[in-house]
Amino acid sequence: MSAALGNATLLDATLSHLRALVSFDTRNPPREIGTGGIFDYLREQLPGFEVTVTDHGAGAVTLYAVRGTPKYLFNVHLDTVPDSPHWTRDPHVLEVTEDRAIGLGACDIKGAAAALVAVANACDGDLALLFSTDEEANDPRCIAAFLKHAPKYDAVIVAEPTRGEAVLAHRGIHSVQMRFSGQAGHASGEIKASDSAVHQAIRWGAAALDHVERLSHERFGGLTGLRFNIGRVEGGIKANMIAPTADVRFGFRPLPSMDPDQLLETFRTLVEPHPESYEELFRGMSLPAGDVPNAETRRLAARDIADELGIPVGNAVNFWTEAALFSEAGYISFVYGPGDIAQAHTADEWVALDQLQDYAETIYRIVEKCGQGRPLFDSSRSGMNAKDT
Repeated sequence: MSAALGNATLLDATLSHLRALVSFDTRNPPREIGTGGIFDYLREQLPGFEVTVTDHGAGAVTLYAVRGTPKYLFNVHLDTVPDSPHWTRDPHVLEVTEDRAIGLGACDIKGAAAALVAVANACDGDLALLFSTDEEANDPRCIAAFLKHAPKYDAVIVAEPTRGEAVLAHRGIHSVQMRFSGQAGHASGEIKASDSAVHQAIRWGAAALDHVERLSHERFGGLTGLRFNIGRVEGGIKANMIAPTADVRFGFRPLPSMDPDQLLETFRTLVEPHPESYEELFRGMSLPAGDVPNAETRRLAARDIADELGIPVGNAVNFWTEAALFSEAGYISFVYGPGDIAQAHTADEWVALDQLQDYAETIYRIVEKCGQGRPLFDSSRSGMNAKDT
């Protein structure tokens, strides 16, 4: 696909689908996403595919589309974060300038979804697509349900903004809520270590920060140390009262080589007395999953596939993706998509047109190898007809 006309046509089709996808409100929260709307549009744009749409509740919906016997599964989430008050235009109306496409979800990650649909209509190659709507919810129902059936694929390629590079490794993410318990009393007397819940929380915080510092030398795939944040501390009543309770919310992002269960237990037992309650609210494993030898084996396998597909390999990243869920289930998985994470979740979110075009062309080459292929653009299956928006 070297002709300039072919390149422009594929980009035009991608932008047509992106204009439609952005117009659908898939903000999460409020998670008011059903099986119609954006999924009706996608059904119409995927003729020749076996399509299954499943509602998993609470705004979590998947569309699984298969044509032929593909080797790879492409996964994209269609939900977006809410728009902020700082948008200078309607977030659900795509605006295309000389070098970018601006709209809610254009970067994260409806641009990739639009390109995949454009490619699906541009050639007859074998292709498998999994669209989902719960990635922004910290409630991975969609992927968990899909993995119960675990169809066989050589690799799962998860679309997130990676600037057109294959990301083979990223951190995990864990969120914890805990409570320290003390005994209310007058602050004029001697206060023992276990009396004030707030004092316990402060001592715990200092010990936790010291422990994180001791792990600063740990490395994996270009990432260094443990990312850690105490996000919320709440407790006590007033200055002259000993605090009976204190609640702490913290999160950490381990390297693939770190054992999250060991880290959870270490944080729980850092100081005496231990917290009265300690609950992990969200767990996202790192990519690749497994202990150090297995993780490295999977990383190298993903690198080989990226090389075979002609996708440039980039550095490991600090943000989490659902590629880790596929890796944990035993798939070779990596992250690849157009756009820069710096534009994700921002006001006037945008994706660069050259990255969108490069992504679409790369997916086209991959899919074209899996079938006989046709001329690049077929207007009867392009999505640029009655449903063109």
